[in-house]
Amino acid sequence: MSLIKTKSFELAILTRGDTDSKKVTILIPGRLDTKDYGNFISHAEYLSNKGFFAVAFDPPGTWDSPGRIDLYTTTNYLKALNELIEYFGDRPTLLVGHSRGAAVAAVASMSNPAIIGIVLLMANYGSPTSPSEEDLNRGFKVSHRDLPPGTSPASEQKEFLLPINYWKDGKQYNQIEVLEKCTKPKLLIYGTEDEFTSPNTVEELFKNIPEPKMIKEVNSNHDYRYHPEIIEEVNYEIGLFLDKYFE
Repeated sequence: MSLIKTKSFELAILTRGDTDSKKVTILIPGRLDTKDYGNFISHAEYLSNKGFFAVAFDPPGTWDSPGRIDLYTTTNYLKALNELIEYFGDRPTLLVGHSRGAAVAAVASMSNPAIIGIVLLMANYGSPTSPSEEDLNRGFKVSHRDLPPGTSPASEQKEFLLPINYWKDGKQYNQIEVLEKCTKPKLLIYGTEDEFTSPNTVEELFKNIPEPKMIKEVNSNHDYRYHPEIIEEVNYEIGLFLDKYFE
């Protein structure tokens, strides 16, 4: 882990591969997840072996990235991602995002010309799930996440008090509208048992988005990082995607 300074943030990053590679991949964690989860380390190592300089990062205000938790909004997530791309020289960049990180990848893809393609893993395609009435009244939602490597459910977890502003901020972004206009290569990977996004939702969306595109169903729930065989299957599908569009 190392800290870098972009224009607006200090960001904790994990890297794999040749820093001088002509192409970069950025791995984008889901809501309150971390760069250090086993699935991201596996994807980073796989993609570095494919010739990418791989970077995973903790969003501002979470895990090893300094700052208060109220820095954690979709707006700042996007800003940090774009500044990270700039920090590494605006090289051709493949985005790989999980869950809410996939939503961030989709939105970023339309506005940043350095982004050459996106891989969306168990993506959330709507606004962030609304907090409860209790959460609204107290002004934050209590959330817990597994400690790294996060490859199995753990009794010891990290607690976050995520401000309600996170949900208010997230409502201004519509990744479905973006994807329906996105002409960059897209790979959508979804789980048969995903608790947050149904297979039908992804399959219908896939019909409505333009080429180039690929889709893959895997036998998994939302937290595919618990299943090593699914992580390997995802790597394999990313390889097929690279072979088709980037070789």
